[in-house]
Amino acid sequence: MTDRDPLERRASESRDLYDLAHWERRTALDRLSSLLHRIVLAIVRWGTILVALLITAGVVQLSLDRIQASSIPVVGLLTVCSAIPALALVAWVYRSDVTVSEPIDVLAATFVLGVLFAGFAVVLESPFSALGQGLFGQILLFFLVVGPIEEGVKLLAVRVYAYRQPAFSAVIDGAVYGAVAGLGFATIENALYIGVDFVQLPASSLLRTVSAGTDIAATRAIAGPGHVIYSAFAGYYLGLAKFNPKHAGPIIVKGLVIASVIHATYNTLVGVFVGIVHGLYPNVPMLIPQFGFVVLYLGLFGLLLFRKLNRYRETYRQLEEEVVDSSELSVDRTEFDDPVNH
Repeated sequence: MTDRDPLERRASESRDLYDLAHWERRTALDRLSSLLHRIVLAIVRWGTILVALLITAGVVQLSLDRIQASSIPVVGLLTVCSAIPALALVAWVYRSDVTVSEPIDVLAATFVLGVLFAGFAVVLESPFSALGQGLFGQILLFFLVVGPIEEGVKLLAVRVYAYRQPAFSAVIDGAVYGAVAGLGFATIENALYIGVDFVQLPASSLLRTVSAGTDIAATRAIAGPGHVIYSAFAGYYLGLAKFNPKHAGPIIVKGLVIASVIHATYNTLVGVFVGIVHGLYPNVPMLIPQFGFVVLYLGLFGLLLFRKLNRYRETYRQLEEEVVDSSELSVDRTEFDDPVNH
């Protein structure tokens, strides 16, 4: 296999092969074709964002219709609190970027797209909800539907904007933007879960309602960091794909498979683990075994993510030191060979 046409391999560099083996914008039709191509891409890109906005707005509106107006500030506060652990994890991934820091505006746009594209997941997963009957059905649902769809839409949130920006200038940047997209997805998911669960709380005293609402937020808070970790893995491989265009497809698929399997395995095992512990110790609050499982499971994959990012960091620093040492050696030799100094 070769990436050059036989004409190009046989011709000299001075030979004009325009429209034979080479192409560039020469004629008015060439320029018009390039313009139309950019317009179509822009329509697809912004159309995707618009559709995501409309879908997410509809989902949020349906949720708000079920929540009393007086409860919205409480739900909002609980949502913000539930996002703090995931935000802390994003900050750690951001700090792991040993290259140029990512601009705030691109990070903010990625977060917003992570929020908006969550609506795609709701629409795409809905037709398969009946599949999750019984343990085997749930496993199929998590591995074939939930994991791939949710990781796919989060990666799309990075691909549609941040990926195309000059700021996306290193492989590790993919992990940063992937983590931010995961934070956006987790935030809107937490808001929807908290809102739905909050309105189902039985009428009681304010103290009990706040206590129950805090338990709901805590449950979502320990699940949120998972989205950041999954997306950081997928985003890292998206970054690797950007700088290896010949193998971009398989690399992106590899990242999605890793993220989807980690995600689906978590969804499968957390319920089983909590159910077993609750069966053995019925008086133990369910939040405790869930928290313990999250610490162990996400701690393991958080460590694997740390090792991957740290390997990039250490290699970057080693190469930087080699460049410095090489330049210093070059300067020393120049001084030594200078006849003026002898």
